[in-house]
Amino acid sequence: MGLGPRSPPHSGRRFPAGSKRGRGAPGSGRPPPGRGRHSRAPADRQSEPTPEALPHLSPEALGYFRRALSTLKDAPEAGEERELMVHNILKEVEAQALALATNRTGSEMLQELLGFSPLKPLCRIWAALRSNLRIVACHRCGVHVLQSALLQLPRLLERPAKQEEEEEEEEEQGKDGVLESLEELVLGLASEVSDDFLFYCGDTHGSFVVRTLLQVLGGTLLESERTRHRGSQSSKAHRTSARECKPADFEVPETFLNCLQDLSSCFLKDIAVFITDKISSFCLQVALHVLHRKLPQFCAHLCSAVIGYLGTRSSSADRSPLLMFLQDQTSSRLLEQVLLVLEPPKLQSLFEDHFQGQLLTLAAHPIANFPLQRLLDAVTSPELLSCVFEELSPALEAVLAQGHPGVVVALVGACRRVGAHQAQVLQRLLEAFHCAEPSSRQVACVPLFATLTAYEVYYELMEEEGAVPAEHQVEMASAKVLGEVTVLGSLLLQHLLHFSTPSLVLRSLGALTGPQLVALAQSPAGSHVLDAILVSPSVTRKQRRRVLQTLKGQYVSLACSRHGSRVLDAIWSGAALGARKEIAAELGEQNQELIKDPFGHHVARNVALTTFLKRRAAWEEQQSAVAKRKKAFNSILED
Repeated sequence: MGLGPRSPPHSGRRFPAGSKRGRGAPGSGRPPPGRGRHSRAPADRQSEPTPEALPHLSPEALGYFRRALSTLKDAPEAGEERELMVHNILKEVEAQALALATNRTGSEMLQELLGFSPLKPLCRIWAALRSNLRIVACHRCGVHVLQSALLQLPRLLERPAKQEEEEEEEEEQGKDGVLESLEELVLGLASEVSDDFLFYCGDTHGSFVVRTLLQVLGGTLLESERTRHRGSQSSKAHRTSARECKPADFEVPETFLNCLQDLSSCFLKDIAVFITDKISSFCLQVALHVLHRKLPQFCAHLCSAVIGYLGTRSSSADRSPLLMFLQDQTSSRLLEQVLLVLEPPKLQSLFEDHFQGQLLTLAAHPIANFPLQRLLDAVTSPELLSCVFEELSPALEAVLAQGHPGVVVALVGACRRVGAHQAQVLQRLLEAFHCAEPSSRQVACVPLFATLTAYEVYYELMEEEGAVPAEHQVEMASAKVLGEVTVLGSLLLQHLLHFSTPSLVLRSLGALTGPQLVALAQSPAGSHVLDAILVSPSVTRKQRRRVLQTLKGQYVSLACSRHGSRVLDAIWSGAALGARKEIAAELGEQNQELIKDPFGHHVARNVALTTFLKRRAAWEEQQSAVAKRKKAFNSILED
């Protein structure tokens, strides 16, 4: 771990990166996200039928749907011919809906076809699948078809059915009986799920349907769930899923919200199962997120039920019973969501009853440090922040050494958000990274924070334990190649740059050499530090210019880098006309190199480099017009 020779056990080290940013990173104590983290459910919960029990999809039928989908994609986006094509294809789909849904290739095609489906054909397909709901919902392929059907609601609820479709349906209703509306189908699905709620929530595949249904009933599609759904599909299906998931929030009938509350009430009947079961717990987490946005009072009621149950599970008198569950993989995830949706007064009470005095224990635990991070993310009051800061801040170095930098970043983020203890937390960070004393070392804080490395380890110093720390050597620092920037190190710097007084961090950034600052800009994580300099309201124009002027002479290197080119685009967007001339002139000296580079040619086009080189007067006139429009737009926003 890079222990320094002068240091006691927890000092003079490269701090372990720990979880980096995700909870499932190696060594974080968390299993990776997604379906792979679930242990296989007991045999009685696996209802997926044997292949022999499912209808067979012939190779001829599969070939037909493959050709039909390809033709549909190539057809014009509107017109009678396309409508007739969609109608005919979906008629065939309706006849073989179950066979398609439970075939791996067929289900992927069906998901894409649902993205093209008008309202009435979708209702017919849904109705065809509903008689086999348990088979489809608990099938590894069928579940994605049901999810895709549900995810069409944002699109279809906005578009009333066309008159000719309604007339067509009236004819068909006379033949085949009344076709249920989309609203009735969703409510019917919710009713069937509610009747066997514990089964569907506990099934590996069925739980995905419950989670999507909860979101649709609440008119809220969560990004984490949409990403998880897309991850199981082909790259083409990804695009369809992305299209069908917009917008994230949409209007739903009042009956949906009433049904959401009724369905969520089912959690209360078996609260112990939903707290402790790995699969079922995810359904409750999604419910809390949706309810918090749409039915906050019922969300608070559900949170109280969870906390009330957990608070009575241990007979230990010297510690909160909640601590045991904070250290468990399943229940701790649920508690993270509870912390994020609790109202401030309830959060304060929860802290005082269960967290206070235990923060260092939680910060050191490989699992419990994650709920602690969510607690810090939820802090909004100066009073609660003061209590947390007083307990945590003296041990920042120990927390970093234990490989849990996410706790430190979350604490700094809370200080930024609440606007309190900013100077104190910065001082604690300087001490933790061994650059507080002597004061000359403070100018080196940026590379230390970015790489999560203590001073003597970063600069490879050999200092005896107890010896007076050496002064910072500018020549040594200038010759040092910037180390690898970590995600959490980047987030730490971004928070610090949004503090009310970021002068120390800006001074350290200004001390970086051109190559070091370019390395920061070209880093996937470090490039966001430059973004923070450009957008932070605490950074003045003069301070911004002082840091960015180090990049002069390095613009071509930036332009020819994936992340550096994005930083250069952002600098260009906010630059005045004079600065734009300097950038364009420097880039123009190596125009051919830029044009040949896959990233550089985009920058050259954005800068209008060809116009600058051949028709300077026209370029200046164009840039002046852009500057005037931006100035007028900004004045409108300020008004």
